[in-house]
Amino acid sequence: MNLGGDISEENDTNKGSMWVLDQKLDQPMDEEAGRLRTMYREKTFSSLLLLRFAFQSLGVVFGDLGTSPLYVFYNTFPHGISDPEDVVGALSLIIYSLTLIPLIKYIFVVCRANDSGQGGTFALYSLLCRHAKIKTIPNQHRTDEELTTYSRSTFHEQSYAAKTKKWLEGHASRKNALLVLVLVGTCMVIGDGILTPAISVLSAAGGIKVNSPKMNNDYVILVAVVILVGLFSMQHYGTDKVGWLFAPIVLLWFLLIGGIGIFNIWKYDSSVLRAFSPVYIYRYFKRNGKEGWTSLGGIMLSITGTEALFADLAHFPVSAVQIAFTTVVFPCLLLAYSGQAAFLVVHHDNDETVTQAFYRSIPEKIYWPVFVVATLAAIVASQATISATFSIIKQAHALGCFPRVKVVHTSKKFLGQIYIPDINWILMILCIAVTAGFKNQSQIGNAYGTAVVVVMLVTTLLMTLIMILVWRCHWILVVIFTGLSLVVECTYFSAVLFKVDQGGWVPLVIAAAFLIIMYVWHYGSLKRYEFEMHSRVSMAWLLGLGPSLGLVRVPGVGLVYTELASGVPHIFSHFITNLPAIHSVVVFVCVKYLPVYTVPEEERFLVKRIGPKNFHMFRCVARYGYKDLHRKDDDFEKKLFDNLFMFVRLEAMMEGCSDSDEYSLYGQQTEKSRENLLNNNGNTSPSIGDFTMSTVDSIVPVRSPVNGNNTVTSQMSNQTEMDELEFMNNCRDAGVVHILGNTVVRARRDSRFYKKIAVDYIYAFLRKVCREHSVIFNVPHESLLNVGQIFYV
Repeated sequence: MNLGGDISEENDTNKGSMWVLDQKLDQPMDEEAGRLRTMYREKTFSSLLLLRFAFQSLGVVFGDLGTSPLYVFYNTFPHGISDPEDVVGALSLIIYSLTLIPLIKYIFVVCRANDSGQGGTFALYSLLCRHAKIKTIPNQHRTDEELTTYSRSTFHEQSYAAKTKKWLEGHASRKNALLVLVLVGTCMVIGDGILTPAISVLSAAGGIKVNSPKMNNDYVILVAVVILVGLFSMQHYGTDKVGWLFAPIVLLWFLLIGGIGIFNIWKYDSSVLRAFSPVYIYRYFKRNGKEGWTSLGGIMLSITGTEALFADLAHFPVSAVQIAFTTVVFPCLLLAYSGQAAFLVVHHDNDETVTQAFYRSIPEKIYWPVFVVATLAAIVASQATISATFSIIKQAHALGCFPRVKVVHTSKKFLGQIYIPDINWILMILCIAVTAGFKNQSQIGNAYGTAVVVVMLVTTLLMTLIMILVWRCHWILVVIFTGLSLVVECTYFSAVLFKVDQGGWVPLVIAAAFLIIMYVWHYGSLKRYEFEMHSRVSMAWLLGLGPSLGLVRVPGVGLVYTELASGVPHIFSHFITNLPAIHSVVVFVCVKYLPVYTVPEEERFLVKRIGPKNFHMFRCVARYGYKDLHRKDDDFEKKLFDNLFMFVRLEAMMEGCSDSDEYSLYGQQTEKSRENLLNNNGNTSPSIGDFTMSTVDSIVPVRSPVNGNNTVTSQMSNQTEMDELEFMNNCRDAGVVHILGNTVVRARRDSRFYKKIAVDYIYAFLRKVCREHSVIFNVPHESLLNVGQIFYV
């Protein structure tokens, strides 16, 4: 079988004129493209607006980090405090952990590595995919790089960046290793989505027991479970209606814990401020040895929420997040921890006091108001983590690493606010199981610490590649950043390894389960794509069938869905060899996701003609970014036909123009031509950017008639255009059928047992329970036609 579908579709005789046409089409669009690009760069904001964004970011970005004082000291000293100097040493560790990881690493370095404002593990991976060919499903085309949101930098062939790029692209195992690294980080973030609500709500609910020490712990668990059930049950309403409350609640929370911290430092022991000297860290480890080392698992909880800080970056400029952290979050956290330390230095001999260090340190007169605000802050922190989990699962699906799930929009104003019902109930069940199963903060804290430190290690390794390939930093800066980050994070990692048997196994089990699901789904998707690539039909075979394709061409339009952006898919040949008829107009539709956060609506569709005009066959590629969503109110079919009609008009205009006319048409009369196109067909609505992008990808025979025949040629092309548009409209009215390929993947009989389990059972089960393409694109059931085929791997 001829695998050269791309080559056979190209018309070599028109290569020269097509190149000239591309140049002339691109020149007038430079200014327009420049205007579009500025829309997707980070804008400069006024000081007042920046302060407003900084205030709003408190409720979304910092909730998780802000609730850490509820449980840090208890998890650091689960067996009590033997020496008050240990409290000072622990405080010193907390101060420098907050300074090195959230402040220096994340706020001032990692947050700058956002993908046009998008943060998180997959955003970093998408950046790398644009700068090196490391994407495991190679479905990108040269025209994708011309998108206004497809920003990338170039480097010299002999540079260190070029050598790193070549090394990464050199072997498939390196690409797979990088993908697994990203998936591990993603699975740990999902683990955070389970553990953050558990530990935050349980710690906040524990305040009930402070004034009633004899209360059974089961009542605290019951209150926490009720709050968690309520929290997850309310997810389908979204945060749009109550989101405006989040920032004031979290701001009030930070001001309260900061104020209580100042009060406790003044009342109990102001000498704890000596912890700002790092010498107390050395004395702490020298005095406690291995026990002091393992206590780092509790200290590390002071920086939990840092990874969620980066993942939730989407809706705020980096400068606003930096202002909020440096002016409110960081100082208030330092004061809160210092105040608790001052209280514990005085009351270190009481184990009950250590267990409820936060609540015991609150002045009695404001205890219940603080308890209410703490519970609300814990709910806000949990909400931010749950939303981040929904977002990262959506990104994983877009890059072919997660089964198709139902995604519901919860806000008309903000596209990024989504709700995934299936994932929501799974998170709720696991969260309640963790809360009720462990029943104490210590073991949940051990589990939480394990998840957080793994995400940080993954971020460090990805940031190393970002600094080399994207930022092109000097190797000394790369070594300093990577070295310092790994020293701190590996130290914490070694500490949490001691607590794997004390609850640290939970995120490992959760991550392993999700990793198997994600990798098996990606493996199956990759094999299906490779099958379509290797079994695609040659154009020579198709053209040899003639305009009727050797069949009866019945009125109507057939939309053949395929994963191929070039070539004729195998399901089409399978279809026409088993049925004696095909529609008068055939459109091969390819929906693909690119490593960009969004594809502007005016650049979404690429249209191309396949074969001569009398074949009436087209290809339409619909491109999406990992944050783009298929909304129910989006009429995908209508948009597809609008772009198809626009392409036919544009093609006729190009055929009727000489070389000089082409330039004047696109250079001087762009707006006028666009108005004429829109007025001639009321259904056509794409903007100028749309059909320009489509035209560059299309293959159109361009001739240069003599000037004397321009009028005649133009009239003929207009007549041809109207005839074809009328023909296509009639076919559309006759009916549109959506033809979907249903490729069943099976493992070969001689495959190893683990491959049979992965493909025949896990992947088959995931395919069965996931959503169909027809549901995602709102295809009516009566217009759907499935073409089945079996493929053995």
